[in-house]
Amino acid sequence: MLVLGAALIALVAGGIGGVVGAQLERDGGFGGDVELPQAESGSQKRSKDSVAGIAASALPGVVTLHVRGDDGAGTGTGFVLDAKGHILTNNHVVEPGGSGGDISVTFSGGETAGAKVVGRDAGYDLAVVKVSGVRGLKPLPLGNSENVQVGDPVVAIGAPFDLANTVTSGIISAKERPITAGGEKGDGSDVSYVNALQTDAPINPGNSGGPLVDSRARVIGINSAIRSAGNDSGPDGGQSGSIGLGFAIPINQGKRVAEELINTGRATHPVIGVTIDKQFTGDGARIARESRNGGPAVNRGGPGAKAGLKAGDVITAVDGQRVHSGDELIVKVRAHRPKDRLELTVERGGDERKVTLVLGTASGE
Repeated sequence: MLVLGAALIALVAGGIGGVVGAQLERDGGFGGDVELPQAESGSQKRSKDSVAGIAASALPGVVTLHVRGDDGAGTGTGFVLDAKGHILTNNHVVEPGGSGGDISVTFSGGETAGAKVVGRDAGYDLAVVKVSGVRGLKPLPLGNSENVQVGDPVVAIGAPFDLANTVTSGIISAKERPITAGGEKGDGSDVSYVNALQTDAPINPGNSGGPLVDSRARVIGINSAIRSAGNDSGPDGGQSGSIGLGFAIPINQGKRVAEELINTGRATHPVIGVTIDKQFTGDGARIARESRNGGPAVNRGGPGAKAGLKAGDVITAVDGQRVHSGDELIVKVRAHRPKDRLELTVERGGDERKVTLVLGTASGE
C-alpha cells in the first residue's frame, strides 16, 4: 500500500508539473514579454535595374488624371514629356471632358494642378495636355521601341481603379499586335489602330495613358488596352480586370504623334489612297470595287494609283509581313509616317506581284 500510494503521488505530481510547464510556456515564462525574432535593419537602396529601382526613377514623372465634363468623368494616367509641362496620355482618357471639361493632374508626390488639352487624336488614341506654373517637373526619358525584344522585362505604372502610383512588372510578350479599339460612334471616326506591344504586366482600368518602361526606366510604350475574359480588346477592357494580356502603343509612334500635337494641334495619318472592302472574309485586305460614296476605290493621283493598284486587288503583305484583314493593313500603314516608302505584296487574278508606293496624307490634314 505504501509503494502504490507513493507511485500515485508521483504520477499526480508529474501531471501537475506538466500542466504548469505547458502553461508557463504558453505565457512566455514567469511573467516575461514575448519577443519575436526579426531581421536586422538593412540598406533600403536597390539596384537601378531592379523593379524597385526602376519605380523610384520613373514615379516622379508619372501623373494621375481626373477628367470631368458633359460627356462623363474618368480617371487615367499620363507622364511628363518636357519641362514645359506637356503630358502624354490616351485620347480616351481625356475624351469625357469634351471641349470644355475639367482636367486635374495629380503628381506622385500628391501635388495637383489643372491642365488643358493641347491636342488629341482618336485614330492613334493619343492626347497631349499641359500644366502651367508647375516647377520641378521630372520628364521621363523616351526609349526606342524598335529595340524592344520579346522577353524583355518591363514595368507598368498607373492608377488602376484610381489607385495612384501602382507599379506592376512583367515582360514583353509579343510585338506588332494589330489592335483596334473604340468605334462607339458607329462611323469609324473614333476607331484607333495600334501596332501594339503586348505585355503580361498587369494593366487595369485607370492604367490607360501610363508608361511602360524598360530596365533603364525609359518609356517604350503607352499602356492603352487590355483583353479581358469574355471581352474584346479595347481601352481598359471595360471594367474587367487583367488576365495578363495588355497592349501598349509603341513609343516611337507616340513620340511622332505627340510632337505633331504639340507643334500643330493635330496628327497626320498616312494613307495608301484606296478604299478597303470591309466585307471581305478571305485572307488579306481586298481593295473595294468603289468607294463609300460611289466613286473610284483607288483615289485618282493617290499613292495607290501611282503604284498601279486596282480595284479588287488583295494586299497580303506589307514590307514582307503578312496581313490577314483590312484592319491589319490599316494598322501596318498607321505605324509609318507620311512619305515613308512601303513594299506591298498584291494578288491579282491569281498572280502575285510586289509594288512600291510612297505613303500620302489623309485628305483634310
